[in-house]
Amino acid sequence: MDLVRPAYVAGQFYPGEREALLEEVASLLKAAKTPPLPGVRGVLAPHAGYGYSGKVAAESFKALSGFRGQAQRVILLGPSHFVPFLGVAFYPYRAWRTPLGEVAVDLEGGRRLLELGFPFLRLEEPFFEEHSLEVLLPFLQVALPGVPILPLLFGEVDPLRVAEALLPELSPQDLVVASSDLSHYHPDPVARERDRRTLEIALSLDAEALSRAEACGRLPWASLTALARELGWRPRLLAYATSAEAFGDRRRVVGYAAVAYGLD
Repeated sequence: MDLVRPAYVAGQFYPGEREALLEEVASLLKAAKTPPLPGVRGVLAPHAGYGYSGKVAAESFKALSGFRGQAQRVILLGPSHFVPFLGVAFYPYRAWRTPLGEVAVDLEGGRRLLELGFPFLRLEEPFFEEHSLEVLLPFLQVALPGVPILPLLFGEVDPLRVAEALLPELSPQDLVVASSDLSHYHPDPVARERDRRTLEIALSLDAEALSRAEACGRLPWASLTALARELGWRPRLLAYATSAEAFGDRRRVVGYAAVAYGLD
């Protein structure tokens, strides 16, 4: 069977038509203030609908575009929002599809992780209709065309243990993208203060404290942070916003941040 993951949230979180999607992503990347950063090896990016967090996400992927033509693979780390489980899920889809086409999956890398055993699991159900990784793909397809992905979904798991297992898997041509929004549904001033504290923890590379922070992707983000700490990647805040900036409702907002991790 030719396993290709369909675009479950196309037309909901991002445009479902190819030309409209390409135009929106290209426009967001063009408007991003961050220059391409060749030294960047990892980023945090938000995963809400593009109308909410697209501007912030574009800052992360504009930074990663400095690796265009050099990247070998992008390791995607995201949270499972709907299916609870213990461990980290990988499923051997040959590719993931978006309206921009197919993104190849690094099946050999996934096989190596599964051979390690727990916390890595061959599990398909968490990938059904999950948006945390899918919404990042059109940005990757435009910023880093043709680069395969290794998509990993986090259930409940020790993020430091995951980072330790990923460390020998990383090559100098690999990039790591963690997917997370920040605080959810507080009044805008409260959200900003809570997110400020979370970002302070993240920028100090305190992976342990970050794993307990108020962020839906705190565990994948903590794994990226632990990798950065081990490999000497320095963090840099690229952008921060709340959903109030997109739609004006300051009563119940979600926070979004773009953070880059690199060698310069």
